[in-house]
Amino acid sequence: KRAHRMFTQNGLAFSTTEVRIVEIVGNPVREENVSVIEQSPTVTATRMRGSVVTARLGTAVMALWIFVCALAVMKTGARELAPTLEGSVFTDTAVSTLGFGWLSAMLVMSGSPIAASALTLLDGDALTTPQAFTMLTGSRLGAAFVVLTVAVIYAFRGGVNGRKAPLSIGIFSLVLTAIVYVPALAIGLPLLTSDAVAPVTPATPVTMVDFIERITDPVLNATTSIVPGSMLFLAGLAMLLLALKLFDRIVPETSSVGLDEHGDWRSRKWIMFGLGSLVALITMSVAVALTVLVPLVAKGYLRRRQALPYIMGANIMTLGDTLMAALLIGNPDAPKVVVAELLGVSAITLLLLAFAYQPLTEATVRLTDWMLVSKVRLGGFVAALFCVPLTLVLAF
Repeated sequence: KRAHRMFTQNGLAFSTTEVRIVEIVGNPVREENVSVIEQSPTVTATRMRGSVVTARLGTAVMALWIFVCALAVMKTGARELAPTLEGSVFTDTAVSTLGFGWLSAMLVMSGSPIAASALTLLDGDALTTPQAFTMLTGSRLGAAFVVLTVAVIYAFRGGVNGRKAPLSIGIFSLVLTAIVYVPALAIGLPLLTSDAVAPVTPATPVTMVDFIERITDPVLNATTSIVPGSMLFLAGLAMLLLALKLFDRIVPETSSVGLDEHGDWRSRKWIMFGLGSLVALITMSVAVALTVLVPLVAKGYLRRRQALPYIMGANIMTLGDTLMAALLIGNPDAPKVVVAELLGVSAITLLLLAFAYQPLTEATVRLTDWMLVSKVRLGGFVAALFCVPLTLVLAF
């Protein structure tokens, strides 16, 4: 016979299983009680969660350290590259750097390292402030390409009948990013060149600069002694990609649990805008923030029109990690570039959400559906993603 009893001791929960042994047929035995103390599953689960949190915290600290060291290596490498890049086809005009940032972000499947590259090249005098600004814009335009890539993979995993939904959100994200960031050039660039952003641009504290130098100098000295000067920038870029990959690992996996299919909160634009901003700020990656939309839309938990304000919020807050990188670099012009971009993108986004939300949604949905009608149109759209930035680099 078994009986269970719960009790607590020193703040921990335990359960006991009491086993009573009685006479067995043909074999009389002495009756006795045996209590087996077992730790409650809730305690084990709590300790496991604590271990996961500790591991993620350690990973976050390591990722941040690698991130800071990567910027230091890239700064040194940018100074080595400055004579080579100066006047080249990639950096001869602000239009060329727009295409350069766009193409680079698509090739590395992430916008954040290219945005940081623009700032370190600015610090190394390889780019002017307008060129760094347009390269930063290009990195944002190319960052959304990873969403389309994930959508294609997800679509072909789901079979022929399930391909349209994930592909549509990939195209949707790219179109919306262009709708915001291209007009933002007309606002941000004049603000930057006129130095109107100076009063609202944060400065890097001197103590932070000294602290950063102390923790990065050993890694920088070791790297420069091993890697040739011409390869330092690429070595720093590789370190930066590693740091961002570690940041991705500490982000919890997405789950559809708790999403009510008929919940009206997803149709409230400012709630979705805030949610997209929060996810991008926490994950420090617009690619991660937007990629989570692919399975949600594919499984019907979210509609494209509901995702529009989420995407626009993520496209603003993705500049948060870029602003942090600008402050860590220590160049006074680097934060100005990011703030000018942030002001331009925020102005366009808020105007569209406040005064043109419904027309913008309908137009973007129709354009996306038009592209998905035939493989030729879809192929033309993908080809344009590469041809347009390449033209900007070569023709201007």
